[in-house]
Amino acid sequence: MDDDLSLEKIEISGPTLASLIQRASSSPGDVDGLIFGQIHRIVSTTLSDDSPAEPFASSSSSSSDQIVATVTSFTCSGKTLSFHDPLGRVDSLRIDSLRVNSPDRLLGWFSARRKTSNRPSMRELAVASSLSSRFQLPIENSESSKSTSMAASSVFILLTTPSMDQLIHTHEYRAYQFRPSKQRLEPRSLGIVNIGPAFRGHYGSFNPKSGFPTLLCEMSSSAMNEDRDEGSLSAKKQAVMDQKEVDALADGFGVGSLKRLVGAEAASYTGAIEEMYERMLAKVESLASEVEKSSAKVLELDNHNRKLRYRVARIER
Repeated sequence: MDDDLSLEKIEISGPTLASLIQRASSSPGDVDGLIFGQIHRIVSTTLSDDSPAEPFASSSSSSSDQIVATVTSFTCSGKTLSFHDPLGRVDSLRIDSLRVNSPDRLLGWFSARRKTSNRPSMRELAVASSLSSRFQLPIENSESSKSTSMAASSVFILLTTPSMDQLIHTHEYRAYQFRPSKQRLEPRSLGIVNIGPAFRGHYGSFNPKSGFPTLLCEMSSSAMNEDRDEGSLSAKKQAVMDQKEVDALADGFGVGSLKRLVGAEAASYTGAIEEMYERMLAKVESLASEVEKSSAKVLELDNHNRKLRYRVARIER
């Protein structure tokens, strides 16, 4: 294991960071937890033109290695001291119980504090030291599937809130790496990986794990009758009547016909449905006109009744 491994940077996806901040802000108090991910060794090659000092050389190239840690998921316990004691000594059994549902390797841990400075405390330093001495994960090479070296679980993310309430700036976060040789937490840049052309390389190995579900359009009974007792004859008759009314309003386009919206018949069937909607809108406009006329008649009758009541009251006097 390389005890003095220096990370070039730490990366985390936007949704993962947002979920981490939301989990910390929605908790009733300070919390901590574990973070999971991988460490990659990225080999980059730089090509340059002819060097003036070597006139016979056509070109020169140089390669450099970058060690990048990628955070993929996290586990929040909902409290502090979830896997370590007040002196910062980690408990392997507690860590195993927290990481049981994570498919990735243990990369480090995080701490979320409120209204404190964004600097690691002595306890957090002790926890990072104890964690990195007990857990390690392989370094994956970008050019080879074999991993030849190991790295300590030394990543630490600190989330805090400002000491005074602010309307715009509400959260602060910083990433650190614990260096066993120096026994200190060194700050590292935290890159947020989002979806877009600039970040397309980060999602090159993405594969969907599940396909879209099939569209089930068949319907055995009316949805309006789910709560009724369909064991009785009257309930079944009422269900048939309700279904006929729904079919009449839909001009014969039942729910089972919706499957024709997917496939070769979709273009022609969509036009038929649009025509159905136009006819339904015409019916609605006709009904609205009838309602308006009936409302006018009701108002006229109401005024007539008011006059009659007024006349009767005058006669009784």
